[in-house]
Amino acid sequence: MKNKQAFTLIELLVVVLIIGILAAVALPQYQKAVAKAHSAQALTLLKSLGQAADTYLLANGAMPASFDELPLEVNGWTGTTKWYNDEVITDTRANNEWSLQLHASGIYMGLINGPYKGAGFAYYTADNYYHLPQQQILCMERKTGGTNFGKSQGAYCSQIMKGTYLGDYHSVYAYTLN
Repeated sequence: MKNKQAFTLIELLVVVLIIGILAAVALPQYQKAVAKAHSAQALTLLKSLGQAADTYLLANGAMPASFDELPLEVNGWTGTTKWYNDEVITDTRANNEWSLQLHASGIYMGLINGPYKGAGFAYYTADNYYHLPQQQILCMERKTGGTNFGKSQGAYCSQIMKGTYLGDYHSVYAYTLN
């Protein structure tokens, strides 16, 4: 008789179990990498808009009232979902994932959908209520006043964006980006 070699059911189950454990370990890292990649695109847009707002402020002495007054087009941002609810917001544009808002002292960009909903960024062109740094992008996790962050403090700004904690500023936790 020929000697047939085959896997036993137990051996196959062990292999499937090992693959399942590896997938469970890798999935959160994959989700963080995807979130970081999406944020890179958002940061590029926010930086360009922030610099355009800086130029507008220098030329006109005040922030623009609308994104239409800036020399950059915000294509595909036709929604009005707000990341931050404040009467000083002069213009809001949103897509399926992000809300982009023009504020009297700068620009906010926050996640309105997805696993890190409520996290976002701010670029201040002028002095602001909390005297946070100007002309740089800050990472923020919203506590109140809009689309609130549902994860533990630092889960986005510290762990994904590698930001340094600045402090608790009433409605947000703020971080500088490294």
